[in-house]
Amino acid sequence: MTVLARLQGFGVSYSRKRHATTALANIDLDLFAGEKLAIIGESGSGKSTLAMALAGLLAPEAQQQGTIEWPGYSDQPQPGRDIGFVFQDPGGSLNPVMTVGSTIAEVARVNLGLDRASASQSAHDLIARVRLPDPERIAHSYPHQLSGGQRQRVAIAAAIAGRPSLLIADEATSALDTIVQAEIVALIRSLVEADGMTLVFISHDIALAASLADRIAVFRSGRLVECGDTRTIIQQQEDAYTRQLLDAHLAVEA
Repeated sequence: MTVLARLQGFGVSYSRKRHATTALANIDLDLFAGEKLAIIGESGSGKSTLAMALAGLLAPEAQQQGTIEWPGYSDQPQPGRDIGFVFQDPGGSLNPVMTVGSTIAEVARVNLGLDRASASQSAHDLIARVRLPDPERIAHSYPHQLSGGQRQRVAIAAAIAGRPSLLIADEATSALDTIVQAEIVALIRSLVEADGMTLVFISHDIALAASLADRIAVFRSGRLVECGDTRTIIQQQEDAYTRQLLDAHLAVEA
């Protein structure tokens, strides 16, 4: 399998008022081209920090250790063009004073060099691809005029408008109800498989991650505690923390 990204001894820390906080420590992990990798763990486990690091979106004060190598790139892949990012709150990526069609079109125009008419048509096509009814109406709507699930679909459309090779979804379903979560997961799966994208799916829900991912990497307190193919992680987990995550899910389901 072709390695898309390789983390070696990777870590992230922050220093604030002479107090150092470690968000990630000594991570060794390969991300393979075309795979669907789930990163799971509880709040504060370092999942989102890893997502931001992969996307090159860490805050300026973040101190990095180790390396992230991108064998197929001469430099860090660019957000928007090479990496699409879907946030937990679509409000974080949708401009409240722009129609959603304009937001998606702008991503396509900047990253693909399209003229305005072509970018607008691309936005309409993408709105249809993320299975929103009446693309013309949606394109002329503002974020506040749409439901949470609709806004997340628009955010996904914007994330793939630059035709990235890597899509990162950071807790993209956690603010949605169960039925909409399943719909969004199915949508993400269909998009990445149709376009041959690599997916990094960040979640605290191990069952939801297992329904989508080829591999699962389990994080706890900034460290990678276990990584393997989904079936092995679910059925033969080696780490007690992974077992706790599974037990917690089963307790909620009961």
